[in-house]
Amino acid sequence: MVFFVMVRGVSMVKAMRIVLLCVSVLWFVPKECTCNRDFSRNSSSSPPLSPRPSLVNVGALFTYDSYIGRAAKPALKAAMDDVNADQTVLNGIKLNIVFQDTNCSGFIGTMGALQLMENQVVAAIGPQSSGIAHMISYVANELHVPLLSFGATDPTLSSLQYLYFLRTTQNDYFQMYAITDFVLYSGWRQVIAIFVDDECGRNGISVLGDALAKKRARISYKAAITPGADSSSIEDLLVSVNLMASRVYVVHVNPDSGLNIFSVAKSLGMMGSGYVWIATDWLSTALDSMEPVDSDTMDLLQGVVAFRHYTTETSMKKQFVARWKNLRPKDAFNTYALYAYDSVWLVARALDVFFREHNAITFSHDPNLHKTNGSSVQLSALSVFNEGDKFLEIILGMNHTGVTGPIQFDSERNRVNPAYEVLNIEGTGPRRVGYWSNHSGLSVVPPETLYSKPPNTSTANQRLYGIIWPGEVTKPPRGWVFPNNGKSLKIAVPNRVSYKDYVSEDKNPPGVRGYCIDVFEAAIELLPYPVPRTYILYGDGKRNPSYDHLINEVVANNFDVAVGDITIVTNRTRFVDFTQPFIESGLVVVAPVKEAKSSPWSFLKPFTIEMWAVTGAFFLFVGAIVWILEHRFNQEFRGPPRRQLITIFWFSFSTMFFSHRENTVSALGRLVLIIWLFVVLIINSSYTASLTSILTVQQLTSRIGGIDSLITSNEPIGVQDGTFARNYLVNELNIAPSRIVPLRDEEQYLSALQRGPKAGGVAAIVDELPYIEVLLSNSNCEFRTVGQEFTRTGWGFAFQRDSPLAVDMSTAILQLSEEGELEKIHRKWLNYKHECSMQISNSENSQLSLKSFWGLFLICGITCFIALTVFFWRVFWQYQRLLPDGGDEERACEVAEPSRSGRGLRAPSFKELLKVVDKREAEIKEILKQKSGKKLKTTESGAGSSHSQENEIS
Repeated sequence: MVFFVMVRGVSMVKAMRIVLLCVSVLWFVPKECTCNRDFSRNSSSSPPLSPRPSLVNVGALFTYDSYIGRAAKPALKAAMDDVNADQTVLNGIKLNIVFQDTNCSGFIGTMGALQLMENQVVAAIGPQSSGIAHMISYVANELHVPLLSFGATDPTLSSLQYLYFLRTTQNDYFQMYAITDFVLYSGWRQVIAIFVDDECGRNGISVLGDALAKKRARISYKAAITPGADSSSIEDLLVSVNLMASRVYVVHVNPDSGLNIFSVAKSLGMMGSGYVWIATDWLSTALDSMEPVDSDTMDLLQGVVAFRHYTTETSMKKQFVARWKNLRPKDAFNTYALYAYDSVWLVARALDVFFREHNAITFSHDPNLHKTNGSSVQLSALSVFNEGDKFLEIILGMNHTGVTGPIQFDSERNRVNPAYEVLNIEGTGPRRVGYWSNHSGLSVVPPETLYSKPPNTSTANQRLYGIIWPGEVTKPPRGWVFPNNGKSLKIAVPNRVSYKDYVSEDKNPPGVRGYCIDVFEAAIELLPYPVPRTYILYGDGKRNPSYDHLINEVVANNFDVAVGDITIVTNRTRFVDFTQPFIESGLVVVAPVKEAKSSPWSFLKPFTIEMWAVTGAFFLFVGAIVWILEHRFNQEFRGPPRRQLITIFWFSFSTMFFSHRENTVSALGRLVLIIWLFVVLIINSSYTASLTSILTVQQLTSRIGGIDSLITSNEPIGVQDGTFARNYLVNELNIAPSRIVPLRDEEQYLSALQRGPKAGGVAAIVDELPYIEVLLSNSNCEFRTVGQEFTRTGWGFAFQRDSPLAVDMSTAILQLSEEGELEKIHRKWLNYKHECSMQISNSENSQLSLKSFWGLFLICGITCFIALTVFFWRVFWQYQRLLPDGGDEERACEVAEPSRSGRGLRAPSFKELLKVVDKREAEIKEILKQKSGKKLKTTESGAGSSHSQENEIS
């Protein structure tokens, strides 16, 4: 639908000129790409228009007999009347609309556009068809005429290519992202696209594919419908679609013929339970245009989900909808009527600004259009709008509210805040279950209420009301089934020659057996649908097949799934989808071991060197502390220096056996001794337990310490043929390929380990843990793992990329694990003959280190420190009390020879302090007692002398 703004009317050309102008389309478009655009424009032969003309004509080009056209025509007339009645717009300039019918023909539409362009138009509103919009946009670019469209939703109508194209409706780019969010919200990963094979259909589905790919989903099949296809062609297409796995259909067609698809689908039984139909805005346009909708049509659409352009519920919109029946009661209303109405107002307001800025409308001829090269095609009537750039700039800068809500354009010339309603067809009509906007994604709240909040399109924020699906089902359908083409699931199973308990060939159906097969079958039985399947052995049976090649066969679509002992590694996950691991795995090192020889110094092994050193130091330290605390109180801790030194050593080490004969009498000494005996008790108990373990448990040693020692050595390493271990050692650990020795089965494993590297064997074997458990059991525990498991992974079933069956199987495997079924299957197949200790004991790791006891030593040390502090404080206090009365002889010396004393009576001496420390506590107490008695007598005698003197005086 196109409206053209003209400043003066021009009469229709003759019928011959119409034919010639049709031919000119083919000549003009390629000419635009190659011509020299640096031309000088001559002034138009017609006189220039005045800045404010009295009349502005608007041309309209659209299909009258269409859902969009029947709604747009009355809306355009209403907009024209409202603009002319509003004295604040255009200030007296009359707006007139001239209509042109395109009859659903791109050719006639293009010719009508050229005829209107011939009349010096300054703007165009339309067209209805995206195909016509592509062609007319070239004309608009050449003539500098802004082109506004309220019906062309094709995402490829880009402002980068079509500089003068402007869309006043929503871009299908956003609608396809809305559908993508809905598909992921419902838990589906694959859809089938059914679309009309024109510019709008192809380009819209292309955007949908890109949007799905960003979310790790995809379009599994594109079903294109020829424009105007009959029911027979549609039936053939839907039959082929119904043979495919996906049951989620996205329908993107024209509103005038799209209902035929659902009519055919109903006859084929494709509108029942298990199917999902998602329609773009064409369906809501068709339903809105049918008033009322007949029951037969509604019966076809039960359970369909449709999208509709969302327009804000403004007062202007409500008034316009209320007066719609008075405008054209026979014409049904749809959202395109609103966009058509707003488009006329947008042009009118832009023209008003254009004239208020004192701009004039002028045209000039394009010299290239005059170069006909002798052709009878007359293009000289087409003129360039000189002020087109300025007028387009004004339109892009407009910001006002219309019946569709705020009208404003972003940097890519799309309407800001695109939004859609999500509808569910049920009962007698559509029911709104939510909204979508690029600001908040799916929501049950109108988008305009969320624009003031920060954008939030996270998955956790998505929400819709309940949907009734086809077949009156309330639970979202699974979205896929096994194809109805008679094919069963092709399952590749590795034909192993070793470790056949995991997977192997079987003569009985289904042809394979083993632990992995039982797990797969048990998971299949938990699925809520049948899975026809065929097991196919992969490999020649002479050697284990390459599992990387097996994965490549799945990627190449030669198999649907690979079932077996397949390790989940990073490189493989790039090409296939694995299920949840059903058994843990990881690479370990297996090496020959021998019994450790007994050592005469085994009694030293329980403790590390650091532990022995700290323990011995604390024995001496605590003995010294106890001697200091007991020396003044206990006669057993006194005597000659030699005896006291022996006492310290004897007391210290005798506490190890709780056989010390010296008694502690001081409170501080007893406190320290109690704490120390507790520490000794813990150390003795730990030492005894560790030594018992070392002497009674068999100690095995190996010259290979683990993967690190293998990397630094140059000895050969054995790996299982066909597994990922070889590539891991070479690519990740940089081990030379020449050192890697592939081994076929368990016999070669055992033989290579027994011979050793000097006899042509291997120093160790690197393999996955499940295989090693079987190997150790079958070798009577002759070999053990050394070092730690240096990779962490698991086994899973490999499906083709984006296979929905992989998700269901993962859920089933988790259910098997929770119910204990996996453990039962494990015991059935992997009941080992000998239970071996997987890893040899490491004497260094079993030694008790200081790290295990530093808390005890810390407590003991703090206790000793506190006891010493209290002891010396008490000694110093006693020393201070003894200083003033150091004896008569000392006092006489101090009085007689005051000059020889370098310090006062109270100045402490370290020698004197040691004397006090060395004295027995009883002696100190006796001296202090005597000192107190003398002091009391002195005080009494002084008081008596003073009393007698007073009597004499009196």
